[in-house]
Amino acid sequence: MSTFHGTAAFHTLGCKLNFAETSTIARQLTDAGYDKVSFDDKADVYVINTCSVTENADRECKLHVKRAMKANPEGLVVIVGCYAQLKPEEISQIDGVDLVLGAKEKFNILSYLDDLEKTDHEGIVHSCEIEKTDFFIGSYSIGDRTRAFLKVQDGCDYKCTYCTIPLARGISRSDTIENVLRNAKEIAERDIKEIVLTGVNIGDYGKGEFGNKRHEHTFLDLISELDKVEGIERIRISSIEPNLLKDESIDLVSKSKSFVPHFHIPLQSGCDDLLKKMKRRYLTKLYNDRVNKIREVMPDAAIGVDVIVGFPGETEEKFMETYNFLNELPITYLHVFTYSERENTEAADMDGVVPIPERKKRNKMLRILSEKKKMAFYQTQLGKTLPVLWEHENKDGKMYGFTENYVRVQKDFDPAFVNQIEFLNLEKILSDGTVSVQSSFESFLAKA
Repeated sequence: MSTFHGTAAFHTLGCKLNFAETSTIARQLTDAGYDKVSFDDKADVYVINTCSVTENADRECKLHVKRAMKANPEGLVVIVGCYAQLKPEEISQIDGVDLVLGAKEKFNILSYLDDLEKTDHEGIVHSCEIEKTDFFIGSYSIGDRTRAFLKVQDGCDYKCTYCTIPLARGISRSDTIENVLRNAKEIAERDIKEIVLTGVNIGDYGKGEFGNKRHEHTFLDLISELDKVEGIERIRISSIEPNLLKDESIDLVSKSKSFVPHFHIPLQSGCDDLLKKMKRRYLTKLYNDRVNKIREVMPDAAIGVDVIVGFPGETEEKFMETYNFLNELPITYLHVFTYSERENTEAADMDGVVPIPERKKRNKMLRILSEKKKMAFYQTQLGKTLPVLWEHENKDGKMYGFTENYVRVQKDFDPAFVNQIEFLNLEKILSDGTVSVQSSFESFLAKA
């Protein structure tokens, strides 16, 4: 246990999984006697959880180290996360960094803080080879009172040619169902209304620890058990590979008391040639079948899609295959990523490099398509009465929330409704892309 007590601040870059893990690290420190403060406040320790997916991982890391040093030049700066695992020596050279912890070491942060002192020299690195990251640490975030990110799986056994995540997070491994349920119950006891299931490849849930490739349980087993947990109003599945999203799981969500009609399914390309070059484990026909199955049993479900533009070999014709495929699919929104070369990936050495300006142009085209898709989906929801979970933020006198199927709505701020679910009529789409609401008969009954 660390003997260093004081204040600690945290900043997270990247995915929901990182937010869950930052919260777990923060709880370790607060349990040891640290007081948690804002990242821009004076703190004794600053923990920055990094991401390797973003194009500017190095720049973002340096930016937040500078923020920490501005807030307290004597504060200890600790870097963890995917970028810390991939480039520990490089990060240790950044002015102001005192400690770099890899994927295995970050959850033992307290032991490394013992006797750590501010130095003018390069930071200390504790980072094992990723092959030794063969354990699972359960995590969940409780950053706000409305929603918790619950980690159920980590690592990935897929070998997509553009991706460094297996290098940063190791083999696919899972939490036990018993521990996931225990964490879910703890979240419910905190009066948090929504859980978002997170992981690197959550559809692969069930693989054990220490390289055991046998599935102890399946993703369907997991969601079947979670659906029985009392006190959780909503459970959202963050992202799941199309080849691992089975009909049985879709059917369970359609009949569930707590799982909401919202799926996020990575596509990456709508061109089969490129999917093969990416070493994805499906082709467009399977993807199309998954989307249509969801629409068949949940006509009002939100369906989000990840897509990469500018992958090597993506000609104008192949990009238009993707564009037309997405345009015709009954999806709700896109997350568009511009391909950028990553060291130690197959794609970095492939021919057919797409010029950067062309990558940016294609990104813009798909973002415009995404906005059109989202507005068209919102239009289909107007006039319906749907449950809205209100969030805590007061933004210029307005409060915001989401329906179960991920329509973002707003109304005048009223603290009495924070973290409450209210049935409301969706009225009209506003200029900021959110939807205005009116009280409904169901809302009146709920208050009675």
